[in-house]
Amino acid sequence: MPSNDPWYADGLRFRCTRCGACCTGEPGYVWLSDEETAAIAVYRKEPLEEFIAVFTRGVGRQRSLREKVDGDCIFYDREQGCTIYPVRPRQCRTWPFWESNVATPEDWEETCAVCPGSGQGDLISAEEITARMKAIKL
Repeated sequence: MPSNDPWYADGLRFRCTRCGACCTGEPGYVWLSDEETAAIAVYRKEPLEEFIAVFTRGVGRQRSLREKVDGDCIFYDREQGCTIYPVRPRQCRTWPFWESNVATPEDWEETCAVCPGSGQGDLISAEEITARMKAIKL
């Protein structure tokens, strides 16, 4: 009988090095829920409306963080790292455990090649990895 266990049933190692590889470079989207938007505004001690106008952009019916001209996240500082780390969006908190990164061992190897914390550090259980993958879909 075939096993329903994922290929990473023994867990995967990851520890964020705050290197910024996932926060810099090519443009993309960092999706925000209303709750995440409000939490970041509170953390930064800024009025919500002002925060939304300055630091986010509408993309269809969703909202994403703005980027710097070079594609870096607006909240990534090359010396400090993520300046909103304690309240970073779910998309950032669940990295690198996205379906696209752990679908196959080869996908995980590719992730490890671009993220120095992937494959290193703490052993993250298969249950936690699955929970993070589900969280990103909320």
